[in-house]
Amino acid sequence: MKKERIVRAVAGSFVLISVSLAYFVSIKWLWLGVFVGLNLLQSSFTRFCPLELILDKAGVKNEDASTQKGCC
Repeated sequence: MKKERIVRAVAGSFVLISVSLAYFVSIKWLWLGVFVGLNLLQSSFTRFCPLELILDKAGVKNEDASTQKGCC
């Protein structure tokens, strides 16, 4: 699995968890979703993502363009 897909999956999971916790526990959990959204926004401009650094250290590699199937 390539890093970009992992980053998207983790970000989406955190947003869903944030909304669920805000609904069931406390509205303040929405700040987690805000943090994730801001991190995604800044990474689109700076191309710096902390999760990608973690995945690099864990040894996760990107797929080559030749091994990708479809557009996504």
